Amino acid sequence: MLLLDGKKLADELKQEIKLEVEQLIAAGGKQPHLAAILVGNDGGSLTYVGHKVKACDTVGFKSTLLHFPDEISEEALLAEVKKLNEDADVDGFIVQLPLPKHIDADKVIMAIDPKKDVDGFHPVNVGKVTLGLPAYVSATPLGITKILERYNIETSGKHCVVIGRSNIVGRPMSILMSGTAKTGNATVTVCHSRTKNLKEITLQADIIIAALGKPEFLTGDMVKEGAVIIDVGTTRVTDTTTKAGWRLKGDVKFDEVSAKASAITPVPGGVGPMTVVSLILNTLKAAKNEVQ
Repeated sequence: MLLLDGKKLADELKQEIKLEVEQLIAAGGKQPHLAAILVGNDGGSLTYVGHKVKACDTVGFKSTLLHFPDEISEEALLAEVKKLNEDADVDGFIVQLPLPKHIDADKVIMAIDPKKDVDGFHPVNVGKVTLGLPAYVSATPLGITKILERYNIETSGKHCVVIGRSNIVGRPMSILMSGTAKTGNATVTVCHSRTKNLKEITLQADIIIAALGKPEFLTGDMVKEGAVIIDVGTTRVTDTTTKAGWRLKGDVKFDEVSAKASAITPVPGGVGPMTVVSLILNTLKAAKNEVQ
């Protein structure tokens, strides 16, 4: 069984990006600049944004964090988005989700300049990805394709089952896996909460991408021998034996499934670190004007 080590791969990619940034600056280019808007004090969001800022430091990017209280109005937040759109020094920025209930997240995402939308959530980028055009691919799906590519996981002609249909992971992942890129050309089945005979479908899968947010949902009896398993889940589960009082659980029951899988991502240390580095890759693209 091959452990698909996302942390190790992310560290390798960061070193590659760092070298490219040094060469870019030496050639007279500008230092890439990533900005992040964070609203409130959600624990997961604070951790995730912290990882992004640290990654920027590692690769030689400039980073800006704009942290606002939960009470910020939608109008004021949209004004901040407009400022970043117009700031020529900022190559790309993200608005960390989730947002407070009184703010329409779709309206905020729509307000982001697609050329600076390094999270890949704007409809313009989503549409371009669907058509196979140069675009910012949302960070988690991009990270998964990098794992498959760097670990030489064959996808062409394989049956890939995606569990989950969110706009952030499930849908874009199904599009990428059925596309014509190197990590594509798979036959894709998308499963969700209304899917009947789910076990029957997953047992046919050569590749399973579990992205539904239910801890240890995918069990050993749902997986065939030799399947490749990508676990996107990161749910905090109470655990009094840890200092934090919780631990991260994936969507896959690791001990059972890893015994049958030919390759599998762990949680933590799998898809998560690759999501962060993919955002960095998108920002580098923005700095080099590779997506128009």
